[in-house]
Amino acid sequence: MTALPQTMTAIEIATPGEADVLRPSARPVPAPAAGEVLIKVAAAGVNRPDVLQRQGHYAPPPGATDIPGLEVAGTVVALGFGAHHLNVGDQVCALLAGGGYAEYCAVPAVQCLPVPAGLSFEEAAGLPETFFTVWSNLVDRAHFTPGKTVLIHGGTSGIGTTAIQLVKALGGRAFATAGSYDKAHACERLGAERGINYQLEDFVQITKELTHGHGVDIILDMVAGDYVARNLQAAAVDGVIVNIAFLRGAKVEIDINLVMRKRLTLTGSTLRPRSPAEKGAIAEALHARVWPLIASGAIKPVLYKTFPLAHADEAHRLMESGAHIGKIVLTV
Repeated sequence: MTALPQTMTAIEIATPGEADVLRPSARPVPAPAAGEVLIKVAAAGVNRPDVLQRQGHYAPPPGATDIPGLEVAGTVVALGFGAHHLNVGDQVCALLAGGGYAEYCAVPAVQCLPVPAGLSFEEAAGLPETFFTVWSNLVDRAHFTPGKTVLIHGGTSGIGTTAIQLVKALGGRAFATAGSYDKAHACERLGAERGINYQLEDFVQITKELTHGHGVDIILDMVAGDYVARNLQAAAVDGVIVNIAFLRGAKVEIDINLVMRKRLTLTGSTLRPRSPAEKGAIAEALHARVWPLIASGAIKPVLYKTFPLAHADEAHRLMESGAHIGKIVLTV
C-alpha cells in the first residue's frame, strides 16, 4: 500500500454565513479509530444539513469533525483495530457524522456499504444519507408494507427521489409534491402515481380523490410549518406522519381532536446523532433489501450535477436555489 500523506485538502466553514464561507484548507489526514476505516474519497454528497451547518444552525454531534459532509464514496485505504469485515482496496459508500468534504475521511466500518454494481463513485456518493434516512423513517418508524399509500413532500429532493422509487419498488403507491408542473412530472417519471404542484394544487384534495376518500397511510414530510395541519387532513385513519425536517418552521398548532379521531401517529427522527450500532443496523437492512434493487436497476440514483471539491460554494448555492432534481455531488 502506498504511504498515506500527512495532510489533505478539506473544505472548512470559516465562519457561519453564506456559501462563500466554504474554503479549501489543509487538514491532517485522520487516523481510523477502533472499528473505523479510512476512505480515500472520490466523491461526496451535498445535503440540506450541510447548508444548515454552514449557516450555523446545525452543529456537528459531540466528537464529530467540523468538516461538513455526511456521505461519501471511495476506496478503503486503512483499517482501524477490529474493522474486520472490510479490506484495503474495497470500494464503498458510507454514511458519516461529518467530514465528507475532504480527500480522506474516517468512518465506522458498520456504516459502509459496497458500491452497487454498475454505479460510479459519483452516483454511489449520493446514496447513503438519503437511503438511510428514507429506510429508517419509512420502514422502521412508519411500518411501511406493500400496498400502502405514501405522500412524499419535496418529491424532487434527494430524499424525495429516493422515497418515490423505494415505495414503488417495495409495492406501495407513491404521491409526491413539488414546486412546478415540470418537477411534478419528474416525480411521475420516477414512479409517483401523481405529482402534485403545491404552488397551484391542493395536496389534501388530490390525495383524497386518489384514495377514494380514504386518505394516505403514510406522509413523509420535510416541510412542517403550515403543512402540519394539512397533513392531518390528508392522512388516513390510523395514518402515520413522519417529520424529518422543518423547512417552513418547527413550531405549529395542531388539532388534537383530529389526531384522536383518526388515531394518527405523529413521529419524526434525526439520523446524524444516532450511534454507529443504530446506523449499522440500518446499513444491514439496506444491504439485504435495497442494494439488490439498485444493482438490478429497479432503483436508480438521480444525479443532478457534480462540482469539484474546491467549488463546494457553488454546490451550496445550487442546493439553496431549489432548482435541482435529485442529488448534488462533489468530486475529489
